[in-house]
Amino acid sequence: MALAAPLVLIQVLAFLFSMGVTPPRTAYMLEAGEPNVYQFVSINHISRHLLAATIAHEDEQLGTRSGAFDLGDFQARAQAYFEGKPDPSGSTIPQQLVKNIFLWDDQSAVRKGIEAVLATQFSYTLSPQRTLELYLNYAQFGPHLYGVCAASWYYFGTPPWNMSDYQSAQLMGVLPLPDLVKRDPNGGIYLGTGVHPAVWNLVNGAANVWVPRQLVGLGGWQAAVATVGITDTAGSHAAQRSDSDACSTMPQAVKDRIQSEAGS
Repeated sequence: MALAAPLVLIQVLAFLFSMGVTPPRTAYMLEAGEPNVYQFVSINHISRHLLAATIAHEDEQLGTRSGAFDLGDFQARAQAYFEGKPDPSGSTIPQQLVKNIFLWDDQSAVRKGIEAVLATQFSYTLSPQRTLELYLNYAQFGPHLYGVCAASWYYFGTPPWNMSDYQSAQLMGVLPLPDLVKRDPNGGIYLGTGVHPAVWNLVNGAANVWVPRQLVGLGGWQAAVATVGITDTAGSHAAQRSDSDACSTMPQAVKDRIQSEAGS
């Protein structure tokens, strides 16, 4: 009986997210503190190059796997954790999503267990498309910078529906260490003198090696996005780019961030 109430709550929350609920703040954002830069964008208005790069870099099996993760991979990760060894596989997109929305930055077994339960419930309630949409809206792409609407404008001065394949792959390299990434004053991700070596390696590695290689294995970007049921392009929704969820203009919070950095 004590377990039933939390499970029902999880099911209700998963259902609400599947029906289009998109809270403006997540647990990760609240933990980081304000001011946070964020604005929701519909998956209809996200470049298919960016969607494909995310699948290739973060979770190739998102659209083809049953459940939130492969049980064998999960068991291997758990064993590595208890033996103090490096994580052999990393979290799937459903796991990362529920962590971002509900949980906290901690590598404890308790937190990972809660994550697994939440991710499993969400994976059976949300479609792969909706999961990918939420993930790209809530992922951190810089200090206090969340979602691809803010990130595409902040780094590249362009809406998310216009992101190129190279820009998309670069952005994937930001995900492991977002708090260490800086914007180049002239636009782009700063990779010049004084950049943290890990950021340089991750961004260049994602753009020039990992994402292109994985996309070849998936059969190209069109085949990659088809695994989550997407067969159109962002251009197919050009008539709706005046909608509030299209992110067609630079969010004011992004303008303020860039102006503040230019004056500092």
